[in-house]
Amino acid sequence: MERAEKQELVASLHDTLSNAASVVVVHYDGLSVAEMTSLRSHLREKGASFKVTKNRLTRLALEGTPYEGLSTLFTGPTAIGYADEPISAAKGLVDFAKGNEKLRILGGAMDGTVLDVDGVKALANLPSLDELRGKIVGLLQAPAQKLASVSQAPASQLARVFGAYGAKDAA
Repeated sequence: MERAEKQELVASLHDTLSNAASVVVVHYDGLSVAEMTSLRSHLREKGASFKVTKNRLTRLALEGTPYEGLSTLFTGPTAIGYADEPISAAKGLVDFAKGNEKLRILGGAMDGTVLDVDGVKALANLPSLDELRGKIVGLLQAPAQKLASVSQAPASQLARVFGAYGAKDAA
């Protein structure tokens, strides 16, 4: 790889990392091509991306980004998972690592906060943004439904009483 290509790669990776909401660093030692392809498609479904990079170039790309604290993790066969949504990359990589012991999570970062392995796993257990939105909508709708059923109850009870008197008079 020539110097100009390296500089272009570092600049591209710097932009990618600067715009990512979260980054997770993993060791992928021993993964086959089919497993890597499966991992990439699994992450794509979650809305995240996966990139194998050279450690030295990645350390250079991390300079000046909120994830500069991750530079010590880049030793050996490392790769990064990143996403625009904070939970996507962590959730996808932790899910895949449960089924494949060759993928080991080293750590990660979210909004400039460096996370250890347990922090990444805790982040992966959080509900996604869409799930949280659904829960909020459900919570907002519940009182309205209860209010509607409570306000309709006296009218329906009154109608039943009138109906009973009407049936009694007819008999």
